[in-house]
Amino acid sequence: MSDATRTFQACPEDKGRRLDQFLVAQLGDVSRARVQQLIKQELVQVNGEVARASMRLRGGEDVRVLGEPKTPPLRAVAEQIPLDVVYEDDDLAIVNKPAGMMVHAGAGATDDARNRGTLVNALLHRFASLSQQGGETRPGIVHRLDRQTSGLMVVAKNDAAHRKLAEQFSRREVHKTYLALVHGWMQRESGTVESAISRDRIRRTRMTTRRREGRDAISHWRALKKIESPYGRFSLLEVKIETGRTHQIRVHMSSLGHPVVGDTLYGAPRVIKYHGEKTPGSVTRADSLALARNFLHAAAIELKHPRTRAALSFRRPLPAELEEFLGLLLPNQSAR
Repeated sequence: MSDATRTFQACPEDKGRRLDQFLVAQLGDVSRARVQQLIKQELVQVNGEVARASMRLRGGEDVRVLGEPKTPPLRAVAEQIPLDVVYEDDDLAIVNKPAGMMVHAGAGATDDARNRGTLVNALLHRFASLSQQGGETRPGIVHRLDRQTSGLMVVAKNDAAHRKLAEQFSRREVHKTYLALVHGWMQRESGTVESAISRDRIRRTRMTTRRREGRDAISHWRALKKIESPYGRFSLLEVKIETGRTHQIRVHMSSLGHPVVGDTLYGAPRVIKYHGEKTPGSVTRADSLALARNFLHAAAIELKHPRTRAALSFRRPLPAELEEFLGLLLPNQSAR
């Protein structure tokens, strides 16, 4: 986005469309949150009048964006949050991030809202020093996991370690293995998805494989178990990724028609309904199940120590809430 005033004309087909949705489509690679900041700071006019985000267009309006949103600078703050540290030395740490925790601060209405409860906050409280390569909001962060994905992450404690680790990621020398439960049975025992990934032009929070342009992305999957349950069919997969694109596994699995359980952004149902028969004496089951997170866990990571080059390998099992969900699908069902 530039600082110059930009002018757009709403078409008759835009009638009934929310102003913020219209601007997201017009401005290209700009998030809806950023567009709403523009509107809140009175930097958007419709027919010469200051606009509201919830305004619905009638078609034919003159829409002007007068500049850039002014966002107060963020600084990560230390916060006492429980942290599962798998390994640490003077150069790096391996942590097991829970689902529901953002890795670092993001856009939000207030500085407090953007700065609380993140992995970075927990890291700053736990460790005396972290690398500064990622800037003030991302100390120590070499790579990320989605908010609703759990599992292993590597953290750099100093700048030299950060650079060496980043080089390993860039050269695809870091090997990451995920466990994912997806809807349906896979047609084969294993496979590879090599579809490029780019941001969805309409829904900016989504990524897609349907555009010609995009960044290369490679995911290798292997079916560990087929599950036949009264709630439908599911496949427990081991997924190894060569690249680390945004939402990569989620997008690739959805593109195969097998969205990750709990991932409503990419097509998984919000509620999984019971389809089995209920007979006298049978196990009592809920009429429906819902998972408040994605069934996606970064279970293993392999890398070289940034200083000694010694091989490091770590693994963590599925967290309790995912094991419990498997148990609800079918008695005695587990990931092992």
